Amino acid sequence: MAARSTAPEKRPGFFSQIRTLFTFTQKAYPWLPWLLAAILLVGIGVGVLVGFLLPPVAIWSVILWSVTGLMLGVLGSLMTMTRLSTNAMYKQIDGMPGAAGHVLSTSLGRKWQSSDMPVGVNPKTQEAVYRAVGRGGVVIVGEGARGRLTRLVNDERSKAQRVATGVPVHVFYVGHGDDEVPIAKLASTIKSLPTKIDRATMAAVIKRLSSVSQSLASLPIPKGIDPTKARAPRPR
Repeated sequence: MAARSTAPEKRPGFFSQIRTLFTFTQKAYPWLPWLLAAILLVGIGVGVLVGFLLPPVAIWSVILWSVTGLMLGVLGSLMTMTRLSTNAMYKQIDGMPGAAGHVLSTSLGRKWQSSDMPVGVNPKTQEAVYRAVGRGGVVIVGEGARGRLTRLVNDERSKAQRVATGVPVHVFYVGHGDDEVPIAKLASTIKSLPTKIDRATMAAVIKRLSSVSQSLASLPIPKGIDPTKARAPRPR
């Protein structure tokens, strides 16, 4: 039997990641190449214009500013493509079981702690409840049919209020109906919550909630999201 290689797995290079990002984003936005080309041309045009307007006007000055404009155009193109790739990712996972957990575990930043695993789930219908804890308090997110989420959400809210007295508990439902939050705005909605607790309190709340949470190892978890496929690739 051939010996298993101990060499570390080779990561894709920068340009390979850019190509993957471009392909992923273009599937959702077919007009992407035209937009990126326009941004590059605008950058070069601005550079040439600045080169002619700033004295003394010389060919080397125009060339220098043209190259500077090109670099700014490349930067603007990358930033635009990254933003559009994020939107494309949200479009791809919208309505899929597990989408809320994916967003909570990848998009909240360091001020919040969460997981892609639900803290409550209906094994028959795949309605699920997720939880995040941060400086804004405790956030409970319901994913699925709102009417069937009532018991699961109320259970988690009661648990949070019992072990974290005085800490704000916020409830959001993912969806496109009244009083619901679209998956694309879930992370920004949570991160916009005002700071209500300090880091020490946050750590204590996380520990208390973890100690009283029931084990979900034997329950079927929604399988709709594969994070390696749903997350928009990003250049490093």
